[in-house]
Amino acid sequence: MDIHPNQLKQLALHRQGLTHTNGWQSEQGTLEAICQLGYVQIDSINVVERAHHHSLWARVADYQPRHLEKLLQDRQIFEYWSHAAAFLPMQDYRFGLWRMRRIAQGEKHWFERDDKIIQEVLARIRIDGPLSAAEFEHSGSANGWWNWKPAKRALEQLYMEGELMVTERRNFQKVYDLAERILPGDADTRLPSDEEFADYLISSYLHAHGFGSAKQMGYLRKGPIQKLLQQRLVSMQEDGRITAFNLAGQRYFADPQDLANLPVRPESQARLLLLSPFDNLVIQRERLKALFAFDYQIECYVPKEKRQYGYFCLPMLWKQQFVGRMDVKAERKSAVLQVVQLSLEPDFALDDEFIQALRKALQGYAAFNGCKSFKVLAVNRRGVLRLVNKR
Repeated sequence: MDIHPNQLKQLALHRQGLTHTNGWQSEQGTLEAICQLGYVQIDSINVVERAHHHSLWARVADYQPRHLEKLLQDRQIFEYWSHAAAFLPMQDYRFGLWRMRRIAQGEKHWFERDDKIIQEVLARIRIDGPLSAAEFEHSGSANGWWNWKPAKRALEQLYMEGELMVTERRNFQKVYDLAERILPGDADTRLPSDEEFADYLISSYLHAHGFGSAKQMGYLRKGPIQKLLQQRLVSMQEDGRITAFNLAGQRYFADPQDLANLPVRPESQARLLLLSPFDNLVIQRERLKALFAFDYQIECYVPKEKRQYGYFCLPMLWKQQFVGRMDVKAERKSAVLQVVQLSLEPDFALDDEFIQALRKALQGYAAFNGCKSFKVLAVNRRGVLRLVNKR
């Protein structure tokens, strides 16, 4: 099968909603985006707007954080664990049960279960209604995972077991309630078999990305599910539901119809996208490097003296190519978006069209972060700083 990498890039970008033709707008578009992506990762870092809002802003016209909050309030999405904390479509709730059941049966997530405290926490929420961890009194030393209070550990355990769900977030803090009071009446609560869950991992990944390897579909999954996923790929290939192809020594799988309809001349839009480090397109760094030849790592967890590009760098996507990264910080008091360091890729040949697209992207991203202007402090190319900051 003769497939050009640029065709696969176009397929991936289209499925990820990063082409201008997705048509997603406002609250309904936000829901459509989450259903297409399968999940949107939540992260606490807030030097700029948080990751879940950023990932949706990159895809949904006129996106506002209130759109996501309304979807959670209306129970069209729910918060749980994908490969990390995430917002997921309520239509996929039953597949969250697969992990919930295992944790409830004793599979350890983060810490040992404390049955006494768990029952006390559950009883209080049953009587008092939705509560955050801060609303539980506690005296004594703050021992345990991440120095969490015992009540907070119990809340997280009950949340991971599916007894509690997140009803809202207040100042980013989870507010928990009984799952029975949150789940819609028509929610599908059938526990999937292991085979059904493996099939879900495959189908949801192909739906969101267009193609993928077994390793990518089972990203950060552990235990027997990895072997079962491999077996299901073989079975699905045998009955014609998926097809396999090789590229650069890697074995990939895709829907045959998608491969049959690959564009002969992929679209190349003149729009610069600034993506979150936790964006669905870039979160699997090995896939990113294999498909786009972009070697990217987030450096906020790296000691300052060892950072190469900066604390919180946004990948920059331009015409199907990652052309650089920028370390950013929203100075909220002065309402200025600071680009601490703009680092362009060595082989990228910029031109006036790119400079204009960069300025437009920075203006839009600054506004999204509640800033009135932007300022680039350093660039690794001579002459670019003046052009970008020009007023």
